[in-house]
Amino acid sequence: MTEDNQSFTTEFILIGFTDHPDMKTLLFVVFFAIYLVTMVGNLGLVALIYMERRLHTPMYIFLGNLALMDSCCSCAMLENFFSKDRRISLYECMAQFYFLCLAETADCFLLAAMAYDRYVAICSPLQYHTVMSKKLCIQMTTGAYIAGNLHPIVHVGLLFRLTFCGSHQINHFFCDVLPIYRLSCVDPYINKLMIIILAGSVLILTITIVLISYFYILFTIFTMKSKEGRGKALSTCVSHFLSVSIFYGSLLFMYTRPNSLNEGDKDIPVAIFYTLVIPLLNPFIYSLRNKEVINVMKRIIKKRQFL
Repeated sequence: MTEDNQSFTTEFILIGFTDHPDMKTLLFVVFFAIYLVTMVGNLGLVALIYMERRLHTPMYIFLGNLALMDSCCSCAMLENFFSKDRRISLYECMAQFYFLCLAETADCFLLAAMAYDRYVAICSPLQYHTVMSKKLCIQMTTGAYIAGNLHPIVHVGLLFRLTFCGSHQINHFFCDVLPIYRLSCVDPYINKLMIIILAGSVLILTITIVLISYFYILFTIFTMKSKEGRGKALSTCVSHFLSVSIFYGSLLFMYTRPNSLNEGDKDIPVAIFYTLVIPLLNPFIYSLRNKEVINVMKRIIKKRQFL
């Protein structure tokens, strides 16, 4: 490589969804509206769980932390819109990826913890309060955040072995590692290998916990004699299973599909699911189908009306 061509990149340009000014304005309005609804829904759910002592149970503690992580995920989408020239430095890019990867990894473990919680509640209801103790709940939540921090630290550390030259345009609306690897003038084989190993391990471990939990849950439900009991048990699992299916499906397709390093055209559609769609839907999936949450909200609204 000649000296003229070795202009190393220290900042990037996020291409985003479109360069057309009119479309960009329309997209900003649409996504900003989605962002507001997402933040109000998730942070409102966090506040509701925090204020209401009746919701201080393992299921709602996991749900509150999941909503908090979803809020972090949705913050990434507006980075491209707020910057006029859409430039972002290498270190800002690393920081953005770090927090997004933290949220995604913590989400995986929190969803697995919620599946285990449902397993204990349905398969061993008499032992629920003994098994799902406050200590275990804190340990599982803390473990999710520890894993969430350790996972991106490895990938961010490995980014320092890469050098970027030539094109500095990231074909994405936020800084993700796969689009960054495509700009490297150093072979990112080790980086890609670590993604397969670490992200694959996180997904395999948490998906296995979810699948085993639901295997026993479904077996228990279908052996129940009461139709009312089966319906009630199924209703408590449908929302969680729907959220899990969309979340894990998008992550698996994004990071473990063949030739994922070379197929940049599929990054944005898939990323929209776990940064926009899932954080937007989760508060409604878990709240509107949950009578206990709805009753708490009605009681709070009635109190406000009498004040």
